[in-house]
Amino acid sequence: MRIGFSVPQFGPFADPDRTAALCAALEAMGCDGLWVADRLLAPVAAPRGYLGGGRMPARYATHLDPLLALGVAAAATARVRLGSSTLNALWQPPVVLARALTTLDLISHGRLDVGLGLGWMREEYEAAGVPWQGRGARLEETLDVLDTMWRCDPVAHSGPLWTVPESTVLPKPVQSPGPPVLLGGFTPPALERIGRRADGWLAASMPVPLLEGLWAVAVGAAQRAGRDPAELRRVFRVNADVTRAEADPAQAHHRGTVRQICDHLRVMCASDTDEVLVDLQLTSDSPERYLDLAAEFLAELRQPAG
Repeated sequence: MRIGFSVPQFGPFADPDRTAALCAALEAMGCDGLWVADRLLAPVAAPRGYLGGGRMPARYATHLDPLLALGVAAAATARVRLGSSTLNALWQPPVVLARALTTLDLISHGRLDVGLGLGWMREEYEAAGVPWQGRGARLEETLDVLDTMWRCDPVAHSGPLWTVPESTVLPKPVQSPGPPVLLGGFTPPALERIGRRADGWLAASMPVPLLEGLWAVAVGAAQRAGRDPAELRRVFRVNADVTRAEADPAQAHHRGTVRQICDHLRVMCASDTDEVLVDLQLTSDSPERYLDLAAEFLAELRQPAG
C-alpha cells in the first residue's frame, strides 16, 4: 500500500508558506504522495447536488489554486509523487491545461500524477462559463488533446469542440509518453472510461460491496479494450473525520478513530499498487494537529491488518 496525504490548501491552511512547510514535513515523515483538490467557490446557499446536504463546510470558501499549490509542493519536496484529486478538467481549454501540466511535470522532475474529474457542482460550471450538459464528451476530447499534446510532434487536433492547427509545442513532459492520467467518478460510464483509457481510478473510501461493483465495471472495460486491469492504479481518498471514541462501524470508511479508518483502508487495498489519500483538512485546524494526525495514520497504516 502507498500512503498519500492532501496538500494543505483550504481554510486555515490556505497560505503558501504554510503549505510549503507542511509538504516538506510530510515528505520527511515518509509518505509516498501529496495531492491537491480543486474548488472554485462555495455558494452561500446550499449548492445543488451536495452529497452532505445543506451548506458546504465554511473552510472550502478559502482555497489556493490547485495547480499553483502543486508548484509550491514541487518546490518544497524532492521525492514524493504529486497529484490532483481531482482537478476539474473542463474549466479551461485542454491546450492551456496541457501546458500547465507539462510545466508542473518539468518543475517536479517527472513526479506528476494527473488526476482529472468532472466535478459535481453546477454553480462552479456556471461561474466558469462552461456548459453542464455534455461533460462526458467534453472530457473524452480533453483527453484526446492531452494525448496529442504530449505524444506528437508536430501537434494537430480537429474535433467537435477544439481545433489545434499543426504546430510545434515544446517542451514535452519529463515522463514519456506523458504523466499518468487517473480519472475520478462513481458512475458506470465513468468507470468504463477509466478501464478503457485511463491509468487508474481516483476513488474514495467506501463500503466494500460498493467498491467491488464499481471496480468490476472498470475491469470489464479494460479487458474489452485489450488492456490489463492489473496495471490500473487505484487511489482511495478518505476525508477523515477522526473521533476520540470508536464510531459506528458502518461509518468506518470515513469516520472513527485512526485505527478504525485505517482498518477499513487496509481492507480496500488489495494490491501493492493501491494508494490511500488521507485528507486531514476537515478534522484539523493547525499545522501541529495536521502533522500529529498524519504521523498517527502513517504508523497505523504501516501495521499489518488485524
